[in-house]
Amino acid sequence: MLIASYNKEQLGDVLLTVVAPDAATQSCEKKGDIVRIFDVESGQTTGYNFFNASKIISGLETKKGQIFLDNGQVDALNEALKENGFSSELVVDAKPKFVVGYVEKSEEHPDSDHLHVTSIKVDDGHLQIVCGAPNIEQGQNVVIAKVGAMMPDGTLIFPGKLRGIDSFGMVCSARELQLPNAPQKRGIMVLNADDYPVGSAFDFDKAAHLFQTEA
Repeated sequence: MLIASYNKEQLGDVLLTVVAPDAATQSCEKKGDIVRIFDVESGQTTGYNFFNASKIISGLETKKGQIFLDNGQVDALNEALKENGFSSELVVDAKPKFVVGYVEKSEEHPDSDHLHVTSIKVDDGHLQIVCGAPNIEQGQNVVIAKVGAMMPDGTLIFPGKLRGIDSFGMVCSARELQLPNAPQKRGIMVLNADDYPVGSAFDFDKAAHLFQTEA
């Protein structure tokens, strides 16, 4: 997992990276212009903050929000980690995090009157996802935010439990995806299977017209 974000207006010249879910108890250590965040109990790194990031990698001037780092940028960040005395390395994660999935199964949650436990076919297998949308049904093509995705509002998608059932991702509504003119109501977005085949990366630009209103 490698999630990166940058917002100079809000945070200054700082690149934030996340490599693992937040731990219950975290601490940090600073070496030079890099801060490592880690799980106190296990010692596992959960992220790095790179200060004066534009001196390490180029192309940040026009960025705001999530950034998809290429191999060269990750190599430069790893070199900075090494120069500052950190032993671990970042790994490029180029797999799409928003994909088209197919609802193969949807069953009522055993401990909820509104949640459903679903099995979703995606690009690299199947995901169990607990979903609270009232309109989810077997046989739908839907948008899946996989573990490691950053939602448009900045929310990160990690594995979780809902009422005791494991969930590995999120079935998205058009509102949550912040598509133009998206309906401001509950309910997942159901896709046309011919236009959005199962396993493909979800194309935000292509979907931007879905809720256009005629002039």
